[in-house]
Amino acid sequence: MYMHIEGRGDPVKLAAAVNAGLHESQTPLSDAPSGGNAPSTSIDVETSKIDKALGHKGKVNGGVYQVSIPREEKITEADVPVPAAMASAIAINFQPTGNGKAAITGDFVLVASEVNPVLRALRNNGIEVTALHSHMLNEEPRLFFMHFWANDDVEKLAHGLGAALDRIHLASG
Repeated sequence: MYMHIEGRGDPVKLAAAVNAGLHESQTPLSDAPSGGNAPSTSIDVETSKIDKALGHKGKVNGGVYQVSIPREEKITEADVPVPAAMASAIAINFQPTGNGKAAITGDFVLVASEVNPVLRALRNNGIEVTALHSHMLNEEPRLFFMHFWANDDVEKLAHGLGAALDRIHLASG
């Protein structure tokens, strides 16, 4: 389960409040895998084919190939910039499921005119849309977050996601 939060004020006080909430929820606060082993940088999917189909490179994190793609527009919430690292970028994740397949999930960050074209591109490529909603209240431009999921051939899914990305105003990379 994910929860989005927002706050303004002293960064140290905000960080302390978030830390207290994470502690109360018993959320692990380490990126280190259990057992003390260093995280692996290899994964059982051909990442070069994913990178080519998406037009963006990702990174391996905890057995998942993650791709973050910023939008071209500068996003603000109540006149405060919202950087890509704080949920204004498209997030795409590939987790290998064996035999050249992967489960994919993530969310597209869209303006209204992109919602239906991206929805069609995903569905036409066997990718299920699991949610469409907003994460913010007063952002500019107004954004919609389209979550997706599928488990199929890695290359097929990467091309389907690439078709959806072709319908979005992305930052040149």
